[in-house]
Formats: sequence, structure tokens, C-alpha cells
Amino acid sequence: MRNFFQFLRILRTLIKYRLDYLILSSSLLKSFKPLVYLTPWHYFPSKKLSRGERIRLALEELGPVFIKFGQTLSTRRDLLPDDIGDELAKLQDTCPPFSEKESKSIIEKNLGSSVGELFKSFDDKPLASASIAQVHTATTHNNEEIIIKVVRPGIEKLIKRDVGLLYAFASLAESHPIGKRLRPKEVIEEFEGIIYNELNMMIEAANASLLGKNFSDSDLLYVPKVHWEFCRSNILVTERIYGTPVNNIEALIENKTDLKVLAENGVIIFFTQVFDHNFFHADMHPGNIFVGKNDQYTGVDFGIMGTLSEEDQYFLAQNFLAFFNQDYKRVAQVHLESGWIPEGTNVLEFENAIRSVCEPIFQKPLNEISFAQVLLSLAKEARRFDMTIQPQLLLLYKTLFNIEGLGRTLYPNLDLWATAKPYLEKLTKDKYSIKGSLKKISDKLPELVSELPELPMLVINALKQIESGAHKQENSKKQTEAIISQLQSNLSKQRSAIFAASLVILAGILATQSMWLFAGVSSSLSFLIWLRSR
Repeated sequence: MRNFFQFLRILRTLIKYRLDYLILSSSLLKSFKPLVYLTPWHYFPSKKLSRGERIRLALEELGPVFIKFGQTLSTRRDLLPDDIGDELAKLQDTCPPFSEKESKSIIEKNLGSSVGELFKSFDDKPLASASIAQVHTATTHNNEEIIIKVVRPGIEKLIKRDVGLLYAFASLAESHPIGKRLRPKEVIEEFEGIIYNELNMMIEAANASLLGKNFSDSDLLYVPKVHWEFCRSNILVTERIYGTPVNNIEALIENKTDLKVLAENGVIIFFTQVFDHNFFHADMHPGNIFVGKNDQYTGVDFGIMGTLSEEDQYFLAQNFLAFFNQDYKRVAQVHLESGWIPEGTNVLEFENAIRSVCEPIFQKPLNEISFAQVLLSLAKEARRFDMTIQPQLLLLYKTLFNIEGLGRTLYPNLDLWATAKPYLEKLTKDKYSIKGSLKKISDKLPELVSELPELPMLVINALKQIESGAHKQENSKKQTEAIISQLQSNLSKQRSAIFAASLVILAGILATQSMWLFAGVSSSLSFLIWLRSR
């Protein structure tokens, strides 16, 4: 019954923003479109909003889970028209706060003491409130300023209910061929995995800790320290940071920040995380990035992180360099080698398709070209080649969109290509050269040395297995030869029997013609051949 009322609430919101007309205009349900004209609200005036704006506003009104779903869906630019994707990317994680009484209750229940005993001071008023959690500021008894992130009470139950409805809608969509091609269940599964991970504050704490270690010797990015003694599955406590929001251009200019250097550093941080550390912040929108002392980036909110396999790292680096060099043949080969397009794809045809997408774009000045847009256009073109969108690359593409957009906001003439190309070339040379291979062997040398004592026994066991396999193979060979010999013998006997029968028939024919001599010879031969076949 509760799900039924939730469904009615969703239906009311869809009607409010005239999304019923939009849904029935789709190829999936266009046969039902005339039903719109039977509804009374169709004849009332509505606000002049684009379809993307209507979808965004509807998701915001439906609440935290739908806001988070819209944010996740905005990363699937391969499935969305540009106008809808752009609007969903604007979804902000701003939700009404829950009461300070509930916040304190959660903290005290999980940490086993009163807020007054745990902290020197605690601000009842939330600093921020998002779809999954809200943040309070506090001070420890050691006078350290901290932020306390508390997961919304009851949010897991709400997520379970709304995700169930999303799956129901996905099942309806998949019943149509076009809907099936969009893989709606796959999108919901991806969203479900992301949002449940974000609910676990211990995972976010671990993410922050690892990212901080990765940049501990760098002045490019600062990550707030985690206060592990206060962290629980629904509570995250980290150092409080101060800085200028990265999208506050006026304040940055007032602070005499070099915006060109800042924009380029953002690109370098991204490529360092992806290719050096293989662990990247996948939610780097302006609300999660600040500029601190000495124009150092400071990141917050580490619930969504991305990783790649070593193979994906290599193919991605090769793909980027091929794009930078406008080597479309290499781009096509990399896609085939990586398995991103099916075996048997006509590489020349795929290369020409890539060229048709990229050449018009490359006619612009490099500082006007959106690399993220190039990748997106390629992904859309590759659909007709049955290219599978790699799930592990979706977060990376989303992050690249954010980084490039942020960089161009800071410094409109940012040349992403010029900034990234030498970095990637150096990375490829260092990581995938003979020197890099030797370093990998060197890194694994202690492990190899530790296993050396086991090597003689492993060799002996392997030889025994080979010998055993050889015996089995020899026995199998003998059995096979016996079977073949038997089959050949049977075939020979069959031929002799057939020949003997033929001679008997011939003898009978000769006897009817009174050719007794020849009939006798034929019968004798038939008898001899029959005896031999036995």
C-alpha cells in the first residue's frame, strides 16, 4: 500500500511538470500519446521550461533518492540527449536538514557518550545538508576543528523503497526493444551500488585516508585528516578545512590566484590520480573543491572513487595519445585490442567513422575543443558498431567532464591537450618502457625470492604431472589406435561379406543360364571370401 501511495506521488509530480506528455511522446509509448488529450490538466497553461529543466525539477521535488539517481544518470551521457544530460548535471545535493536532536541522538548512540562529553563544542545548526547525510561542525577537546557527517535517519529504508520502484520502471522499459537497448536495469544496478557505498561512512573514511597518502608528498592536493576514533558506519569525522570555493572566481582573483596555473594543476591532479595512483576522486564537482593556502586544491566528499585495471590504464593512455595526435587508425586499433568493440569489426570502417566525428571538431582552435565532448561523440557513433560502454570508464568520463568544465571556468583559454599530452607521453615512457618493466620486476623481486625455496618441489610436482599426463596420453593413444584398428577390421570384413554376397548372386544368375562351370567358380570364390571375412 505504501508503494502504491509513493507511485501516486511520483505520478502527481510527473503530471505537475508535464512529463506525462514527454513520456508518451517517446518511441516506447507513442501509441498511447492520444491519452494526453483526455486529461484536463493538458488544457491549462504551463511554465515555458525545456524538457531537461522539467526533468531536473521533478527529480528535485521527488526527494533525496531521485536527486542522487539524477546525478548518477547524468554520468551516462552515452544514453542521454545533450540537453537532458546538461540539466541533470546541475542537480545539487541540497536537501532540507533533519533536526539537530536526531543528529545528536545518532552520534551519542554510536559513540556511546553524550555530545557534551565527546566534544568541546558542537554546532546544532548544520553546515550543509545533502541527500545522504548532513554536516555539523565541532571542536575536539584538543582544540581541533572538525566536521561531523551524519547519515540521514531512515535513508536506507527510503532508498530500498525507491530503488524498487526504479527497477519496476526499468522492467517496463526493457519490454520494448528500444528500451532494452538503453539497458535501464544496468543503470539502476550501477546507481544502487554507488548509493549503498555512499551510505557507509567507513568506506568514505578509507577513501579519504588513501587519497591523502597518495598526495602526502605533493603540494597540488590537500585531503583533510580522518579522525578514526569517531568514525562509524553512519558517522564520518574529519578535519575542518577552510578555503575559497573553486567556482568563486571573484574571490580567487581578489586573492591574486593565478587562474591559468590553477586550471592546469586541476588537469595534472586528474591524470596523476588516474595513471599514477589508479585511484581517483570521481565526484569532483565545484561544491567538493576548495582553494586553500598557496593556491593548493583541497578536496572533500570521498564517497565515490574510481579505479581501473592495469590493462584499462594502458589502453586509455594509448587512446588519449592517439586522439591528441589525431591518429584515428591507432584509436580504432586500441578499441579492438582492448575488446571495447567486438572481434571481427571492420577496423577501416570504424576508423572512418571516428574520422567523421573528430575531423570537424579538430578544425577549431585546440583551446576551444572539449576533449570530454570528443569522447562522448565517439561513444555515440560507436553504438552502430556494437561498442560496449565500459562501466569502469563511466566514472572517469564523468570526472573528465567536471575537470574540463572547471578548468575552462577558471581559465577559458585552457588547452587541455597541451597540458595533458606531455604528461601522458612521459607517463607512457616511464610506465610502459623497458625501464618501467624492469621496475615492475624489481618491485616483485622480494615476493619471487620468498617463493624460491618452494621452487624445487613445484618443479618436481609439475614434472610428475607432466609424466602422469604423458602416461595418460600414451594409454589414450593406444586405446585410440585399437579402436581405429577394430574399425578398419570391421570395415574390411563388411567389404568382404558384401563381395561374397555379390558372387553368390552372380552364381545364381549364371546357374539360371545353365552356365554351370562359371556358376561353380563364382560359388567357390564366394565361399572362400566369406571364410576370410570371418
